[in-house]
Amino acid sequence: MSLIVQKFGGTSVADAQKILAAARKAVRARQEGHQVVMVVSAMGHNTDLLIDLANQITDQPPAREMDMLLSTGEQVSVALMAMAISSLGHEAISFTGAQIGIKTDSTHTKARIQSISTERMRKALDDGKIVIAAGFQGIDEDFNITTLGRGGSDTTAVALAAVLSASACEIYTDVDGVYTTDPRLMAEARRVSRVSYDEMLELASLGAGVMHNRSIEFAKKFNVPIHVRSSFSDVPGTMIVALPESLEQPVSGAALAKNEARVTILGVPDKPGTSLAIFSKIAKRNISVDMIVQDVGAGGAADLSFTVLTDDLRATLAAANEAATELNAEGVTHNDQVAKVSVVGLGMARQTGVAERMFRALADAGVNIQMITTSEIKISVLVAREQGAAALRAVHQEFQLDKAPTVSSEAQAVAPAGSKSDAVAVVARLQKMEELAIDDIELDESQARITVSGVFDQPGIAATIFEAVAKGGIFVDMIVQSFGREGTAKLSFTVPQNQYDKTLKLLAGLADRLKCGPISGSPNVAKLSVSGIGLRSHTQVAIRTFRCLAESGINIDLISTSEVRVNVVVDGGHGQQALKCLQAAFADCMQ
Repeated sequence: MSLIVQKFGGTSVADAQKILAAARKAVRARQEGHQVVMVVSAMGHNTDLLIDLANQITDQPPAREMDMLLSTGEQVSVALMAMAISSLGHEAISFTGAQIGIKTDSTHTKARIQSISTERMRKALDDGKIVIAAGFQGIDEDFNITTLGRGGSDTTAVALAAVLSASACEIYTDVDGVYTTDPRLMAEARRVSRVSYDEMLELASLGAGVMHNRSIEFAKKFNVPIHVRSSFSDVPGTMIVALPESLEQPVSGAALAKNEARVTILGVPDKPGTSLAIFSKIAKRNISVDMIVQDVGAGGAADLSFTVLTDDLRATLAAANEAATELNAEGVTHNDQVAKVSVVGLGMARQTGVAERMFRALADAGVNIQMITTSEIKISVLVAREQGAAALRAVHQEFQLDKAPTVSSEAQAVAPAGSKSDAVAVVARLQKMEELAIDDIELDESQARITVSGVFDQPGIAATIFEAVAKGGIFVDMIVQSFGREGTAKLSFTVPQNQYDKTLKLLAGLADRLKCGPISGSPNVAKLSVSGIGLRSHTQVAIRTFRCLAESGINIDLISTSEVRVNVVVDGGHGQQALKCLQAAFADCMQ
């Protein structure tokens, strides 16, 4: 008998009628011959009300007691859901996270799952009962109640689907699937039939609120098909699996994150260990950093910029100022009125010209780019917050995301629901469910670096540069634009070594026309990439990378990060040494 996990979010259980409607969906699945595990969130805005109540008591409620308080919301929901199923004539049993046996670490309000016991759930399922599990919560080794943080119920659902080898995990929510962008911001946003794990990981980290990144990490790690569906209709929804709708379409989605803040540390020493000194202090405060942009230094100093959630800005500034003082940097600046606009697509890895199309669309819309960072399947730009919506619309229209692509035969080859790995291997990996999993560490010694200094901070400059480069038949890989000082910015990118001289010559003439420069570079650089699952939610990934390079005396020229990859560029002569130290640093978490 196949097993299905069904997750119902807060809006899907907001009142008695909606709880009964959700109960009917579970009963229907049971009548169709499936074993059913339901994961239920707190009702409606119950969690927000509990947080508000705590804040009325104290400005700084203890994290342990917040977990104790917030876990009560799901307890109400699971009990009511069990009653609803019983009223429909079927057997059900409700469990808290502790009763199931969801063991976590002791990081209150942001706990990570370490293991899940299945015996109690299996017995209830074999007895013909529908199991109703409280999402968002677990218990640590000292029997303290813990909560899993943002998207915790999604994480619970996918984790249970993994450990129970479920055929699928159905996520019922107030939307009917995953869209090319937020339909509340753009009416022409299109619901996609299928999106890949990697694309969804990037979109989840970029502000797409349908799924949280930790739940997608679980799904990718354990090959769990996720079906995002509406609680209020029978629309087919969206499958989150290994491959997207089409690999011929370069961009499959766009996202706008408005709750971003930019922090820049000015004039940090351009030497090994600088990045480690900064980000280790931020990591100690358990803050996830998003865009990291470090450009090449000049005169022995460089500027380093990164973004964090606005809610984390205060703590981040404390860490940044502490680091700046220790490093004798020039100072720290920040801007909490920025937004990040991104495009995502597995097809980017196969097609060129995506970056210049995006930059030209933004330029034509009068949107100025403050920072740029790229990965193999994502391009992100930082813009003024008031220009965020216009930027999103421009890129969505440029890549015609409102139109369904032709589905390629390769993309149709989706792994069947419920396909299993070797049972012993799966059990071993489940012992530490949320530990970091590194897929690969790669070294690319075929590239050169180009840097354009003095780029005026105005719309259209990046588009003009990369259009000219594209017309010259030059392939661009990694792009980094740092935050500019005094009206100018620095733009760096990598090209094949055999196109280095050609690129310099092309840009020399362009720089005169754009009144920017000087143009500089390195004909031989090494690009190192650490890829895997959980890179953003595990803040120590960047720290490990920076530490091992610093201990080896290797300076970092460029940094670019994404949800599934951390890229660094170093001097070409240090490539092999850097590869060896990274392999050693991540030996304990290689897949």
